[in-house]
Amino acid sequence: MTRSHRAGGAREGGDGAGRGRRGPDAVRTAAATTLSLLLLLVAGAGWLYLQLNGDITTFGADGLSRDRPAAGAGGNNVLVIGSDSRSGENRRLGGGTGDVGRSDTAFLLHVYGDGRHALAVSFPRDALVAIPPCRMPDGTWTPARSAAMFNSAFTVGGTAKGNPACTQNTVEQLTGLRVDHTVVVDFAGFAALTTAVGGVPVCVPRDVYEGDLNPHRGARGALLFPRGPQSLSGQRALDYVRLRHGIGDGSDIGRIKRQQAFTAALIKKVRSRGMNPSTLLPLARAATAALTVDPGLGSADRLLAFALSMKDVDLHDTKFLTVPWRYQGARVAVVHPDADRLWADLRADRTVDGQDAGSGPHHGAREDHKAAAPTPAAPTAAGVAVAVYNGTSVSGLAAHAAAQLRTAGYTVTRTATAAAQQYATTVVAYGPGQQEQAQGVARQFAGAVLRQAAAPGISVTLGRDYADGPATPPAHLGGAARSAADDPCADLSYG
Repeated sequence: MTRSHRAGGAREGGDGAGRGRRGPDAVRTAAATTLSLLLLLVAGAGWLYLQLNGDITTFGADGLSRDRPAAGAGGNNVLVIGSDSRSGENRRLGGGTGDVGRSDTAFLLHVYGDGRHALAVSFPRDALVAIPPCRMPDGTWTPARSAAMFNSAFTVGGTAKGNPACTQNTVEQLTGLRVDHTVVVDFAGFAALTTAVGGVPVCVPRDVYEGDLNPHRGARGALLFPRGPQSLSGQRALDYVRLRHGIGDGSDIGRIKRQQAFTAALIKKVRSRGMNPSTLLPLARAATAALTVDPGLGSADRLLAFALSMKDVDLHDTKFLTVPWRYQGARVAVVHPDADRLWADLRADRTVDGQDAGSGPHHGAREDHKAAAPTPAAPTAAGVAVAVYNGTSVSGLAAHAAAQLRTAGYTVTRTATAAAQQYATTVVAYGPGQQEQAQGVARQFAGAVLRQAAAPGISVTLGRDYADGPATPPAHLGGAARSAADDPCADLSYG
């Protein structure tokens, strides 16, 4: 397909003899001219849409898992994958070595149901995760793998374009969230997008040299980025977001921080130009040639509609964070139950600040509604013994609830897994004469059901409502989240 067509119209010359006429002929001529211009504009827009549609590549849905999570309470989840493929235009931009496409970065964007909040959660490429069965190019499926590096999912099948369906399957299994759309952006698309917006403002923590970009160079080389604020586009922008060594501890986690800051600055720059078709279409024209998307986003109008769906998301309410993590040797482990609480919040369409951001009639308030703290215990809390059981498959809930009860003054005698893990509602069971004490315990768990038992003692069996319910999210998640409105020079390096 060629990309050199030009829309235009023939120009008609004249000697100016009709200049100054004000009669009906002049009005008809002006109307005809205006109509002609409108037709040309419509034809040009139609040509642009045809070009954009022709440039968009989709990946097949036949590689998606047959056992996918159900939809959450609201909002949409979009998986964004940065590919370091060296095919095509990417070769001259420094794509990865070899002929296999690799995932250089990935994050899950959750756009909340109220249309006013968004959260992007980054996945470290070195994170050890379970990779479910994935489809190979010949139609066979791989066996499931455990403790595999997250970015290896994209390489399954060994193709230059990578395997976005396998990465989507991995994210859905890890999070329990249904991914509505997946977008893959390669080097060429990224460089074109940063150029189309006229450069992206960044802040470099320290001077960066050629040897920092390529540690195998053996010498410091020339200065690439001086310390401080600057605007980057094209190849220079690409070099900056790929930079790993020479800043902070040289880790992928540190690079994620800078990539999040860059993405925040890019969003801010796009928003400053206006979220409307006239400004978004040139950006789409620059980027779509290097996009690979799922069939649900496989047309220009759908991509544009998705972009416009975020026009009411305030910069302060556009957040970025990294999945809760810790080092495990040379790799990264996902931390539970913090990550499980995060996924539960997203399933419930609840922000990391504790706001209910669903799409119902009472949702969408801009005030900062904090999640309710545990209700103070009744005066009988002191000396009341409680056993806590996890009646769900979400790990770590019993320990979380036990800490909550101890803070409220109760004595926790035991934490364990319940005999069944299919509890939908939290149950507080109590023995003869312990109803008042059990009511105090139940006030710690919104929506809990009281149930009398024959044996003495009080127990709490946690249900799915506790996993998904309005418990206070981990404090470090809200504190660690960067917003698109933050100072671009703040919190750029880990270590």
